[in-house]
Amino acid sequence: MNRLLQVSGSPHVHGTETVKKIMWSVVIALLPALAVSVFYFGLPVLILTLVSIATCLLTEYLIQRFMLKGNVSITDGSAVITGLLLAFNVPANLPIWILMIGAFVAIAIAKMPFGGLGKNPFNPALVGRVFLLISFPVQMTTWPKPTPIWNLGADVITGPTPLGILKEGVKNGQAVGDLMTEMPSYVDLLFGQMGGSFGEVSAIALLIGAIFLLIRKVITWEIPVFFLLTAFLFSGIFYLVDPSTYANPCFHLVTGGLMLGACFMATDMVTSPTSRWGMIVFGVGCGLLTIIIRLFGAYPEGVSFAILIMNAFVPLINKGFKPRTYAK
Repeated sequence: MNRLLQVSGSPHVHGTETVKKIMWSVVIALLPALAVSVFYFGLPVLILTLVSIATCLLTEYLIQRFMLKGNVSITDGSAVITGLLLAFNVPANLPIWILMIGAFVAIAIAKMPFGGLGKNPFNPALVGRVFLLISFPVQMTTWPKPTPIWNLGADVITGPTPLGILKEGVKNGQAVGDLMTEMPSYVDLLFGQMGGSFGEVSAIALLIGAIFLLIRKVITWEIPVFFLLTAFLFSGIFYLVDPSTYANPCFHLVTGGLMLGACFMATDMVTSPTSRWGMIVFGVGCGLLTIIIRLFGAYPEGVSFAILIMNAFVPLINKGFKPRTYAK
């Protein structure tokens, strides 16, 4: 009898990864994009980033300490990432007080009422960003032009983003070929010398961070690959049909928040599907919605709305692609 096996409940194997390790890996992955942002937009980038993170941390602490009266978990890194990603989604000249409102909304409305980390149905940073876009449309769409760090003493000049130029020009009847002469080169677009939310401008820096997360196995390839591939193919169909009205699909990949959204926000493990096929469906849906909004919506950008809409479908996707029970 002493040799009988003792069987206990699962899990039986413990991994070395923790929530804190995963969260801080994401922070490290975002540092290249932050460095490029500082290079092009200067000290305001650091100020906005620190203010956003501090507001998220303080909001979460106060709610847990005085309202929920439970354990304080701000050291797990999730609030830091929310603040960092929210800051990445705003212009470098956004007034600090507006960003603080967005950070408060991200934590106090989009995260904590649902029970905190692991229970929120929508990406908190995107909820904060969309709230600011709707509430403060002028401030959220006034873009400073990138100024290399050696020219930061010059006056700040604002201008439209490449997607904004495209949207407004097509609306006014201009041909896309003519509009492309007003755009930065593809090299500039790839490295980040363009207007936009400061954390989204450098596609190459964001890809470096995404590769780091893939190597660390913090994220998997399905969502970013199918998000970007779908956006490329879907926009390519319209380009082939009428290149005078619709832009080259490569243009869509390196402009706006597509890289940031596909690699860092759509891959949020809390608000994305758990199965491989579910992730593929989620990525395809995000890519389709992004291009539909960009081409036919009121806004020139559609990444944030696309991800939030697909977040709402995640419970259905998880149910529809639930893994089959072993031996059933």
